[in-house]
Amino acid sequence: CKRLSRETKREYRLPSEAEWEYACRAGTTTAFHFGETITADLANYRGTETYADEPTGRYRRKTTPVGYFQVANAFGLYDMHGNVWEWCADTWHDNYDGAPTDGSAWMENGNDNPSPLRGSSWYDNPNLCRSAFRYDSSRRNDYFDYGFRVVCGAGRTL
Repeated sequence: CKRLSRETKREYRLPSEAEWEYACRAGTTTAFHFGETITADLANYRGTETYADEPTGRYRRKTTPVGYFQVANAFGLYDMHGNVWEWCADTWHDNYDGAPTDGSAWMENGNDNPSPLRGSSWYDNPNLCRSAFRYDSSRRNDYFDYGFRVVCGAGRTL
């Protein structure tokens, strides 16, 4: 993000956890931006496992290209559920008590080693793909199903 910001003269960074969930939900209140349930035809996760009473589906065992399922949310974002876990900028907190109310990254009084991951991955079960599900991992980890999504500060130049 620092290199991209330097080269483009625009601000690029990881989203805060609040920004990530806001972007994922895109105005919805359901478990997934496309509704109350998920199937392997809508997202890339371990399709041999089920969510609620949905049928099993295909387990692809790898990432898929962005937009593969052609299911964007209301903000035009693809693959917010499944594919790869996405890093957030915050430090890990067990709950939201005392979190910033402006959506900024929450760095104070957290454990400075792990950070939140959101969205789940192709390797995991569908219940972990819910918009609200959060997971923490050491910032030193670089697992095969971890990735990131960057935020570009709209209209902001460096």
